[in-house]
Amino acid sequence: MSATVAVFGSFMMDLIAYAPRRPVPGETLRGDSFATALGGKGFNQVVAASRAGVSARMLGRVGTDDFGDLFIQALSDEQILLVGVERDRDAGTGVGLPVVESGGENSIIIVPRANDGADHLFVERHKGLIQSSNVLLLQLELPVDGALAAARIAKEVGVRVVLNPAPATSVAQFSGLVDVIVPNEVEFAALAGEHGSMIERAVKLHDRLSGCDVVITRGSQGAYVLDGDHLVTIPAPTVTAIDTIGAGDTLCGYLAARLALGDTLIAATRMAIVAASISVTRRGGAQSSPVAEEVLRFMAENRHVSAES
Repeated sequence: MSATVAVFGSFMMDLIAYAPRRPVPGETLRGDSFATALGGKGFNQVVAASRAGVSARMLGRVGTDDFGDLFIQALSDEQILLVGVERDRDAGTGVGLPVVESGGENSIIIVPRANDGADHLFVERHKGLIQSSNVLLLQLELPVDGALAAARIAKEVGVRVVLNPAPATSVAQFSGLVDVIVPNEVEFAALAGEHGSMIERAVKLHDRLSGCDVVITRGSQGAYVLDGDHLVTIPAPTVTAIDTIGAGDTLCGYLAARLALGDTLIAATRMAIVAASISVTRRGGAQSSPVAEEVLRFMAENRHVSAES
């Protein structure tokens, strides 16, 4: 049986403005260009997982509008299982409004719409998809009761649970339900506080969640991985970034996929960092995620990047 990743997550049609900088309050700023892209953390992550080489299935909700049609077609094109995707006749597909600065950094406003219907009742209707997977990947853009229900279903049957705690909020209710938590540095500070050393705070988060592994993503600096009682630093390769939208999602999708394929956490994180690094050299969200062959070729051509744990 092939390795399988289930992603319980959001769909957001990204309406992207590229500009020299973010506007200040009350300012109208002339942008450089505009683009639309299929996004949402869940959609981005499931595409990344699929491109990493696993059988991927999505659990989430879109509207019956044109945006919803585009998502359904895109999932089909990526050969992602669709049976866990529902269409809401009343609420439209979620939208995201990113502003991307000239250096590639971005900030985003999201309007969830149909995503807000992905609650515990929705999860119950699709629990078979979770139970038949190797890894369940979660974020916090959907209702928390839905994410909790999905995590409980997974843990009951031994499916590994990876949580990307974005947007950052309390994760105390996930204690005992998560195997790997993957915050970025801002999310990590919100969850573990800002006092104490990095290792002390990582251990605190590990303990707070009843012993889950911790991967702290650091953008162009790579990541920290809590390995027992010490932090392993995994650097990122040097690339020229033009758009960071979806980079963290590429990392999470690849990490979940590589864990499903049997990699150690450190090996999975190392490959996921390379995939994310490749993605920032391209514009857009999900479509910037590389396929596994590209990542392996990059690692083979760059001696300082190793696939070994």
